[in-house]
Amino acid sequence: MGRTPTKPVCSALLCALTLVFSSNASQASSEVQQRPEVQKLIKELVSEHKFSEDKLNSIFSQVTLLPKVIDSMNRQAEALPWHRYRSIFLKNERIEQGARYWQENAAALLRAEQKYGVPSEIIVAIIGVESRFGEHKGSNRIIDSLTTLAIDYPRRASFFTNELKEFLLLSREEGMDPLQVKGSFAGAMGKPQFISSSYRQYAVDFDGNGVRDLISSHEDAIGSVANYFKQNGWKTGEQVAVPAQVSGNKYRQLVEKGYQPNVALREARTMGVSWNSALSADEKGALIELQQVDGAEHWLALQNFYVITRYNRSQHYAMAVFQLSDEIRKRHAQLTSAALEQ
Repeated sequence: MGRTPTKPVCSALLCALTLVFSSNASQASSEVQQRPEVQKLIKELVSEHKFSEDKLNSIFSQVTLLPKVIDSMNRQAEALPWHRYRSIFLKNERIEQGARYWQENAAALLRAEQKYGVPSEIIVAIIGVESRFGEHKGSNRIIDSLTTLAIDYPRRASFFTNELKEFLLLSREEGMDPLQVKGSFAGAMGKPQFISSSYRQYAVDFDGNGVRDLISSHEDAIGSVANYFKQNGWKTGEQVAVPAQVSGNKYRQLVEKGYQPNVALREARTMGVSWNSALSADEKGALIELQQVDGAEHWLALQNFYVITRYNRSQHYAMAVFQLSDEIRKRHAQLTSAALEQ
């Protein structure tokens, strides 16, 4: 044990200030509970889902609004140019850690791949990008983050109000204390950083203990990520994206269409796009453009790339997951080969 702390000395002024700040904090919590948005949600949960009104009022009386959450929403990494965003995730340390995570959870990953058809490296990369393989799950109380965003982030208030509702339903279903669960500034939780609606819809009890626990269970996290991808249209055995070359100016029309597969590849060829991989002319894809330090690079993004964006609506995110998964796969193969040679 460390030193026994000395008893703090409270001057008259300091004690008075402490009382003022404590009063303000209580008042702030009470104000959250009384906000019309919160009272409307409470009434909906009581009438539609048989919650106790007194219990909900008690919960929201203990909520603290977090201005830093709004700041974080307004400066997300996905807005960075690709070469800077990529450097956050494509680091040797994370690749090595991903390969080790694969080794440590090989049985669960193999079982998930067999059941859902999603490659182990994709599952590992998602957990690596989202929480550094479970090391960084977030330190904000979920209810504080979601209430803040529901009240003070008008652009997506409707979305986060629904997530707050989903979180309270999830907490009741899974036996969680809504005042104790912690996660990201955007209200995502656990190793795979599921938002509440995704947790309720896609999480699975992959370790068979009767609880869907994405916070503590690696097996549940692995199975749930695989299930999420399967349910969102993952095509087993098909590619994610392939490098492309462009010429002329017509290809710009494809770039402007976004990352959803929207054009048959035979048509893309007529617009100045070429590639070296074997792909069906009838397959649909999207042309994405990524900014490197020395200029733009282009990729044909296929259905599985689009599925990754269902996890996070960003082509930067999807490409980071894809490229990290490929590097992790290579490193895992090296470790496996070295182990077999010993």
